[in-house]
Amino acid sequence: MKLPHPIPYQGSKRNLADQILRMFPDNFDNLIEPFAGSAAITIASAYFFKANSFVINDINQPLINLWDTIINNPKSMVKSYHDIWHGQLGNEEAYYYEIRDKFNDTKQPEYLLFLLAKCVKAAVRYNAQGGFNQSPDKRRLGRNPSLMRDDILRVSQLLKGKIQLHSTDYQNVLDLATADDLVYMDPPYQGTGVNGGFNYAGNIEFDNFVVSLFELNNNNVPYILSYDGRTGDKTYGSPLPDNLNLTKIEINAGRSSQATLLKRSEITYEAVFLSPALVSKIDLQKVTGKQNYQTELFAN
Repeated sequence: MKLPHPIPYQGSKRNLADQILRMFPDNFDNLIEPFAGSAAITIASAYFFKANSFVINDINQPLINLWDTIINNPKSMVKSYHDIWHGQLGNEEAYYYEIRDKFNDTKQPEYLLFLLAKCVKAAVRYNAQGGFNQSPDKRRLGRNPSLMRDDILRVSQLLKGKIQLHSTDYQNVLDLATADDLVYMDPPYQGTGVNGGFNYAGNIEFDNFVVSLFELNNNNVPYILSYDGRTGDKTYGSPLPDNLNLTKIEINAGRSSQATLLKRSEITYEAVFLSPALVSKIDLQKVTGKQNYQTELFAN
């Protein structure tokens, strides 16, 4: 059975979750996701009994409100999504913009779920005034209500009573982490902010983020960071400082969609970085399948 995935979200690590979970230590208290998004790793961890309690955070308050409703009031969200989805039939494009306007006025979570299920590439985009401004995918109706119902109810069953939800700066959530926890971070990629012509609900400042990583190391907090990647010879993301002493592992994420459009067969590799505290708790050979694993960070 596939993992439940009620919130479509561009950049979700759902398809890589099984490989990321292999890097988890055997025993830890809480799993903490400071940049939750679709919370794919939290859901996978609950599904495979990797953790007993969870903390998710996202600076996007309406997204956290949506998670709160899905987890703690799932039947209400199932009904709301069903009614909104069926309301579009026969007037799909105009209806989408109507719901988008309602969401921007009210920030109601049920409107956000419909927008995410229907918008182009499930990509969250906000304008300078903070309004959701992504367009609809005119080729589809969005996730069928019966499938959405199953995912909502299953996620609620997995997480209800086991999770804390926050919408604050990621640094505040990292301050909660201890050496007995595990932090998984998938921050917004560099180059996806203002200069790219759109905004996520929050963009992180690189130098401050690096300081946070040093603080986690100083507190002996185990963490996994999904940070950069490469397609062919093109690498994404500025290098992290060598003296963080992180161990880099590349995950084969399959053929690049852009390369496929250009009729090239380039494979995308996403990189994860393991903290020293985490590496001390796991068997790297078992994780990577390599006898002599190279921990050098930024080899070209």
